Amino acid sequence: MEDTTGSNPQSLGFTEKLKSWLSWSWTYVCFIWFGMVLIMIYVLWSPLKLQETLTSASVFLNTLTPKFYVALTGTSSLISGLILIFEWWYFRKYGTSFIEQVSVSHLRPLLGGVESSSTTGLFSSVNGEAEPRPSVSECKVWRNPLNLFRGAEYNRYTWVTGKEPLTYYDMNLSAQDHQTFFTGDTQQLRPEDAVMQKAWRERNPQARIRAAYQAIEMNHECAAAYVLLAEEEATTITEAERLFKKALSIAGKDINLLVYIKRRLAMCARKLGRIKEAVKMMRDLMKEFPLLGMLNIHENLLEALLELQAYADVQAVLAKYDDISLPKSATICYTSALLKARAVSDKFSPEAASRRGLSTAEMNAVEAIHRAVEFNPHVPKYLLEMKSLILPPEHILKRGDSEAVAYAFFHLQHWKRAEGALNLLHCTWEGTFRIIPYPLEKGHLFYPYPGCTETADRELLPSFHEVSVYPKKELPFFILFTAGLCSFTAMLAMLTHQFPELMGVFAKAFFSTLFAPLGFFADKMESFMPSSFWHQLTRI
Repeated sequence: MEDTTGSNPQSLGFTEKLKSWLSWSWTYVCFIWFGMVLIMIYVLWSPLKLQETLTSASVFLNTLTPKFYVALTGTSSLISGLILIFEWWYFRKYGTSFIEQVSVSHLRPLLGGVESSSTTGLFSSVNGEAEPRPSVSECKVWRNPLNLFRGAEYNRYTWVTGKEPLTYYDMNLSAQDHQTFFTGDTQQLRPEDAVMQKAWRERNPQARIRAAYQAIEMNHECAAAYVLLAEEEATTITEAERLFKKALSIAGKDINLLVYIKRRLAMCARKLGRIKEAVKMMRDLMKEFPLLGMLNIHENLLEALLELQAYADVQAVLAKYDDISLPKSATICYTSALLKARAVSDKFSPEAASRRGLSTAEMNAVEAIHRAVEFNPHVPKYLLEMKSLILPPEHILKRGDSEAVAYAFFHLQHWKRAEGALNLLHCTWEGTFRIIPYPLEKGHLFYPYPGCTETADRELLPSFHEVSVYPKKELPFFILFTAGLCSFTAMLAMLTHQFPELMGVFAKAFFSTLFAPLGFFADKMESFMPSSFWHQLTRI
């Protein structure tokens, strides 16, 4: 065994060298093969009577009417147009070219190349060192701190529009969260807990509700069952609040249940207009469980304080959580930008600023906006209503379109309330992209923008929403090629139909020019070697 393991690196090294040599020699092999084909054509020119075949083919082509060429070019234009439509649809839906994807995944390994992946490669860091590019698995998905209620909000949207606002992937993540959060130790499950564990996994909402009632029949003090009913069966926030209060009264000492229920009760109070009560509940919850910062309860608190227009309290919360050592979010960055913009936006004028320059306060506000836009570049289009909003998902990807939707859905009203804030954002947000160094793999204030956000956002956001992509991808080569081919063949079909004689002369001149190098090569071969030699060689 020792000898075998010791020889593995050598065998692997020989294999890699062989592959690299084959890849290097492939280009020269192609040239050699092309030369051999030309030589074979010349050798078999007389035995196969290729000259007579070409003469008869040219006679046949000369007898074709212009209608044939119109049909030929028109059919080519139609086929290339269909390919173009499919390529464009595939690119819009999946963000890549179908032909390019098939070529890379199937043909490139056969040609000796290395398979490329969008999740691998090297990024250059700010200091110039090579860093591994983040993979899709490294793009962590977070629970949306302000996620809506399924029964009272998401389902009402479905009843009105007939569209599903949540994807199966998003709901499956929520089911995993609830299983982990509410079932606790699986080795000490009570019968009603086993029923609830199965209930969270059910895909059908009615099956989940039936399972919750079954758990309540087994134990009238099953708090998790009341949580599920409050989330999914209650059709109003008032009814959901009543069920959450019932669950809180029987939750006992289960910390996970207590934190979840109290947070949702605070959100119910916020939605019902009892904002001061909601703020108090959130502050008490953060004091009672200070180690649960990963739940991002401070983001709920920030939104409620902004609704109260308690900007000094908002600044105090930001002073605690907008720290360089703590993870950032769109809520943190854009709320900080809003506070600084609010101080100068009511008197801000682009014309006056261009004449006299920016004041210190205005410069701080612009820098805060640039910082927020660099963290999540998708948010401004929603705040400026350049793109329509949808209901936020239950999970978000930081710096992605899903986080932008969730932030703008709850905070757009706060930006509108600050006079001139949206105007300042409109005038300055695009300047961020001139600050970020090129290529975009290099970050400025934050780490380089991850390349996996588009894939994750497409899983989290519904299909009827057009996912915002940053940086914008250039059109693949095959889309441009098929567009050019379609346009060129359509133009040829039209010209052939309108000017058949002129196009016939042009086609003859084109083909004679195209085959001129082949005739030149044949003449040179004739002069280099006598025809008797080739005749004897063909007889052998």
